[in-house]
Order: sequence, then structure tokens, then C-alpha cells
Amino acid sequence: MDNETDRRYMAMALSLAEKGRGAVSPNPMVGAVVVRDGEVVGKGYHPKAGEPHAEVYALREAGDMARGATLYVTLEPCCHYGRTPPCTERIIESGIARVVAAVIDDNPMVCGEGCSSLEKNGVSMTVGVMEHEARRLNEAYLKFIRTRMPFVTLKLASTLDGFIADKSGRSKWITSPETRKRVHQWRAWSDAVLIGSGTVLADDPSLTVRDAEGKNPLRVIVDSTLRIPLDAKVLADSNVVIATTPRAGKESLDEFRERGIDVWTVDDEFGRVSLPALMKRLGERDITSVMCEGGGVLAGSLLREGLADKAIFTIAPKILGGGRHSVEDAGVTGLDRAIQLDDVEVETSGEDVIVSGYIQRHSK
Repeated sequence: MDNETDRRYMAMALSLAEKGRGAVSPNPMVGAVVVRDGEVVGKGYHPKAGEPHAEVYALREAGDMARGATLYVTLEPCCHYGRTPPCTERIIESGIARVVAAVIDDNPMVCGEGCSSLEKNGVSMTVGVMEHEARRLNEAYLKFIRTRMPFVTLKLASTLDGFIADKSGRSKWITSPETRKRVHQWRAWSDAVLIGSGTVLADDPSLTVRDAEGKNPLRVIVDSTLRIPLDAKVLADSNVVIATTPRAGKESLDEFRERGIDVWTVDDEFGRVSLPALMKRLGERDITSVMCEGGGVLAGSLLREGLADKAIFTIAPKILGGGRHSVEDAGVTGLDRAIQLDDVEVETSGEDVIVSGYIQRHSK
């Protein structure tokens, strides 16, 4: 088959993989399509961690038609026993003649061994079809599986002149209802959302998913001295972590913990919350993706520490002329050292503009 044909079926597999977004973490999103004699005879996607992988569903639907067919899959098939048996065994048993994989799985237990196992058993392999799109699809998983650290997205809602709140700290509502609905969808797709204590005090957000389908993420609050009130909306249930420091004091720590709130003491040498240590602990909890929703100090700290991977700015056609900046002290020393975004996308949402891109790392 020519490359154009391979891309067409891989695009179908990528679309199937998207159906698992927000449901499969810490696993990757994977889609699979079985094609025989130019006809799709099987399709599948991974719906949830612990459930069968995409290849299994596609081969099950294809049945005997899989023999001599081509399997398109968005990620290298696994070759190890985990919650489910290796997909490579099922592929070999099915009689598939050729496998087209978009990208190699960076999981150390796979990392090319899946492809090697298939080739050793007479299955023809093609790797790299729509690789860029497949890597973007699973950007959180691919970072997490290499580093055990979550993929961090900064989401900032600002005015045209770069303010996320007025001088009193109020930010409801800068962007349009259409954009806020999009934010709820991004929230549902994230394992965790992250905010600073200042945002809790100013806005008292719940950080739950209300205007979209999906689960509520883990809420993570950075609060060096435990100054947020115990009746804050964000503390309405136990699906929350507060990152603090010894400066909070034993009495406050005990008070929060007696309420069943998970409080982590993760301080740096300056007595602040250590964001690298926080991300490491979140990774240990199998949190693969974090969306930071505020505020400017926290956003600046994540950029300064090199912890942010992607930025999404939702910009409203409003001018404040003063207030809280969207990013504070990101460690930039001059225009020539400004933080650059790659793969930038610009779209409209209601009356707003959304600008997103991947944060370019400066060499030291």
C-alpha cells in the first residue's frame, strides 16, 4: 500500500483513539483498524485502564478476516504482561500479515521490542506513519512514561492587555461562556488541576466538571501557609491535595488532616512549596497530566522552574489597564530570552481568541 493509503487508515485509527481521552490514564490512548483487500473489517480503541487494548477489540471484530490483513495502530503493540496479556501474541495468533504503527512506545518494557517480536514471527512492520500526530495525541503519556513526571499545561484567561484579574483580584468572568465550556472539557481530560491559594481566596472556585462530560480531576492547591479556609468550595470532597510547607504550623496541618484532606509538605530551601517535588509526588500517584488554572505567580514559577510543557491563553477582547498579570516573574532576563511557543495554533471561541503552543526550552 502506498503512503497515502496508510495515512488514511492511520487517521481513522487516531480518530478512534481520541474516544479514550480522559478515561484511560495512566495508559495511552490507542486506536486500531484492520484492513483487508481495501476494506475495513475491524476497529477498536482502548476505553479504560484495565480493559482490553485497541488491537484486541479490532481483531475480535475482524475475526477470521484478520488473516493476511493489515493492522493500523497508533502506538507500538505491547509485548509484556500487565493488566492484560501482550498484544503482540494476539496479533501473531490472528494471522495479521502487516502492522503499521504510528510511533514507538517509549515505555521501557516495550520501546521497540513489540515491533521486533512481530518481525521475528514473520509480520511485516512499518513505523512512523503520522508519527507527529500520534505523539501529540499521547503527549502526556509519552512524557510520563519517560520521566515519571506529569505533562503540565498552563491555562490562562486574560484580557487583551494581559491581565487575569482586576486590581481587587476578581476574575469572574473574563472570557465568554463558550470558552468557559471549553475549559471544563480540558479539565475533564486532565488528571489534575493546579491552582495557587490566591486564586482560591479571590474566586472560591470548585474546579469540578460541570459543562462537559467526564470525571472531576484531582484538585491540587499550592498554599505555603495553609491560609485557605476549610469551607472553601474546592475542599468539598476528598479528591484534593494541598501542597504546603512547615511554615503552615502543626496546628493548621492537623486541622486540615483531621478533615480528611490530603496535605503534602513539600518545601524548598527558601521555605516555599517545591514545585519539582510536588510534580514528582504527583507522578508517583500516576498523575500523567496537570492543567494549571492560576494564578500569575504560580504560572511564572512553573515557567521559571522549566516544569510547564504547553500553554493555552484564552484572550478576551477586553482592556483593564491594570490588575493582576497573567504571568509573574518567569525568569526572563530580556527580549532575546523570551519564552517562545512552538507549533502555535490560533482559534476563536465565542468572542475570544485561543492561542496555544508548546513551550520551547532554552539551552543553558
